[in-house]
Amino acid sequence: MRDGLWTAVAFLLALVALLAPLGRPVQWWLVVASAVWAAALVPISARWPRWAILLTTPLHAVNNLLAIAPTSLVIFRSARSIRSQPQLWALVGATAVLQAAFGALHAWRAGDSLFEYLLGTAFTVVFLLVFPAVAGALVGRRKPLTQVLMERNDYLEHTRVLTASTARSDTRAHIASEMHDMLSHRLRQLTAHADALEQSAAEHAPELREQVELIRKTSAVAMDELREILGVLGTSTDADEDAGTRADVERLVAASAAAGVSVALDWSGPDLADADARVRRAVHRVVREALTNVHKHAPSARTRVSVQVGERVRVEVVNGPSGEPRGGGTRRGLIGLEERVALIGGSFGAGPVHGGFRVTADLPAHPVVQEESGAAGAVAEAPPPITAEVLTVPRVIGSGCLGTLAVVPALGTVLVLLIVALFSRAEMTRQEFDAFQVSVTQEDDVTETHGFGVPSDNTGCYRYHVRDDASRDFELCFDRKAVLITKRELAR
Repeated sequence: MRDGLWTAVAFLLALVALLAPLGRPVQWWLVVASAVWAAALVPISARWPRWAILLTTPLHAVNNLLAIAPTSLVIFRSARSIRSQPQLWALVGATAVLQAAFGALHAWRAGDSLFEYLLGTAFTVVFLLVFPAVAGALVGRRKPLTQVLMERNDYLEHTRVLTASTARSDTRAHIASEMHDMLSHRLRQLTAHADALEQSAAEHAPELREQVELIRKTSAVAMDELREILGVLGTSTDADEDAGTRADVERLVAASAAAGVSVALDWSGPDLADADARVRRAVHRVVREALTNVHKHAPSARTRVSVQVGERVRVEVVNGPSGEPRGGGTRRGLIGLEERVALIGGSFGAGPVHGGFRVTADLPAHPVVQEESGAAGAVAEAPPPITAEVLTVPRVIGSGCLGTLAVVPALGTVLVLLIVALFSRAEMTRQEFDAFQVSVTQEDDVTETHGFGVPSDNTGCYRYHVRDDASRDFELCFDRKAVLITKRELAR
């Protein structure tokens, strides 16, 4: 769509020379041919920019500024697509030489002086070749630089996220290491002493056996909780291998029953041995935390653990009323459960029911939420480093500004030529016509005052409208030396 628009603009601009020629008038068919040529170069500049630059040179043989003005657009578009600067300026130099050659051919045929030839060639080379080439080169460099900077920005953003995630992982690993070194050793010692104390109490103080057994079981629970915390912090533990399976839940229920809690397990559906590890750990944690709360707040209540496995995994731990007064807890464990369940896309609930308490968790069998890890996502390979020269000569924004400043003179020149051509009228009065003398009057004396007339049927002859008389024209004919040889009045 954009190429079609610019093609039409180039074609119509060149055709203006038929209505208001700027420079020596040329035959209409030559103007139309140059317009078609210029319009064809617009799409060529997008696919074959190097050839498009060179193919602008034949238009300069027409020697009509409006006919060759569209070449500035072709040069700009072509220079924008050529990445090699030496190659671009080599093409510009070759094009300038060819333009000068075609201009010399026309100057020889028209009998122009050397000064006129040099002035016209310098004008077209500077304003219709060099300026558009500079603008296109600067704008062409701006696009890849912008792309590189955008890619580098994306890379740095990924790096920042990865660095922050790595720092969190390192901190967690450090915390896990400290907890493992400091607490696990103490808990193992406590468990060992509790075992020894339980054996001693069984022989020497049977009445303390239950209390000592509670100490041993509590230390074991504390050791399991420490392993769970280390797993959350990223440290693998052996307890995670079968966590949440039916056998694991049965062990939790059996341990609570051995501690004196009246608890029963209701499992429906297949085992979770092949389920996602996150789902299994969530099931294990929900059951264990709920049973721990039963131990603390309602040890005498009847408790039921229900696990239903289907398209979703539903876990429910319900205890009935208890004779012991319910103490106020911190709810930290329940809050942790809610966060864990939410991470894998499940829902969690906990609250009083019928004088007791119920904990429920509805988990997806195949969670889509990715487990948090040290890597925040794939990080693209770093782009090649940008040298200081690329970043500063020119800078991204500066190149756009310089390109605009370079193309303005060329566009301004085309606009001025168009205005002059449209508003100039090739006409003269009868008194002015009578003042011209055959073999004396020079062509420049006529064109400087009245401009170039419309080409007549005879070579070297131009027609001028008679001012205040729309029915008559004047015809002036010049030889190769630009001297008036005949003049006559014609009817339109």
